Amino acid sequence: MVFSDPISRATFYVVAAGAFWGFYWVPVRRLEEAGLAGAWGTLAIVAISALCLLPQALRHRDMLARADRAALAFVALGGGSFVLYSVGLIYGRVAVIILLFFLTPVWSTLIGRLVMGWPTPGLRLAAIAAGLAGLALMLGAEGDLPLPRGLGEWMALLSGLLWAVATVGMRVRPAVPPVEASFVFSCGAVLAAAALAPLLAAPPALESLTAALPAFGWAVAAGAIWWALCMTALMWATVRLDPPRVGILLMIEVLVGTASAAWLAGEVPAPLELAGGALVLLAGVLEVWPVRRTARA
Repeated sequence: MVFSDPISRATFYVVAAGAFWGFYWVPVRRLEEAGLAGAWGTLAIVAISALCLLPQALRHRDMLARADRAALAFVALGGGSFVLYSVGLIYGRVAVIILLFFLTPVWSTLIGRLVMGWPTPGLRLAAIAAGLAGLALMLGAEGDLPLPRGLGEWMALLSGLLWAVATVGMRVRPAVPPVEASFVFSCGAVLAAAALAPLLAAPPALESLTAALPAFGWAVAAGAIWWALCMTALMWATVRLDPPRVGILLMIEVLVGTASAAWLAGEVPAPLELAGGALVLLAGVLEVWPVRRTARA
């Protein structure tokens, strides 16, 4: 496909990355079903991603050595946050996990206000209210207290919070080039998955690894496509598009993930969960809307 300008190409990359990540739960669960329980499947995925990006990282090692250390740390933290999201897809329902992660605008706005001292426009206050109301509806849809139920939902909530910390940090530190950033992102994910895997499940026995070999293609696909290719394309695109546009375009992941889980796994959200999800998406729109207005001004 040929694009006439970088903006169109960047827009396509963001939409494609969001749509692909809406199906990311499929390889994660296939590896879990094949015997790589807990975070072991995610560890295989992110290790393959790091290996795929290693040759390019070595070619640009001088640039990587000169990069801001704090910026690299925040990028690595972003990789760790995605590991929690990845593992959460095993222990929770796909739509709820994705929506809990997409509460990131609420946490980033609060961090910007309370920690960084950034001004908070009225629409961003509305975004916080909408996001928290959506969270309460989703988690209280069955008449229980609006608290995460199960390990997967807690992981997704923590994942979104850590991703907010990482994105705020990346915003205030010098930018890291896309290929180098993707490699550091994957390395941070490897460290997080390696630390988390033994806590959630025993290491797979040799017999389990042998039985999981037919599913190894899922790990290769997820590591090469979802993590290495999509994340590199996304990092290339985000520096060429307005932040509001990126945030709104990425919301396609929520729609694709919810629809694919309902179609392939029979995970149909309850009406209150759908209402809560709509409020979470509204929070994302409200969070970036003031940025668009400021840019135009």
